[in-house]
Amino acid sequence: MSEEKEGLNIITWEVHNTHPDLVQPLRDSLSKVIDPEIGMNVLQLGLIREIKIEDEMTKVNMILTTPFCPYAPAMIEATRKATQEALEQPSTVDMGTEAWDFSMMEDPAALDWGMY
Repeated sequence: MSEEKEGLNIITWEVHNTHPDLVQPLRDSLSKVIDPEIGMNVLQLGLIREIKIEDEMTKVNMILTTPFCPYAPAMIEATRKATQEALEQPSTVDMGTEAWDFSMMEDPAALDWGMY
């Protein structure tokens, strides 16, 4: 699920409803996880598809821009660490099966870079 906010396509996670006070610390921390090949963070790319908290554990559902991303292990671990540090509780990252495309990006203006 996503919402339009000032021209941005912001993804709404379960944690928005259950723990709204934790959304900004999560966004701040995850914005530091950069895809080294593209040079954009996982939020800008729309790779974080869901975040929920169950039994004192943060569960992240993430996708990659390509199934054969050479940086996948590092990005997944960086995402897990960023989430864990932001909320000071254990976290896991599960890989989703959803295929990524440019429409998932938070900022459609990024398409003006000639990425598409």
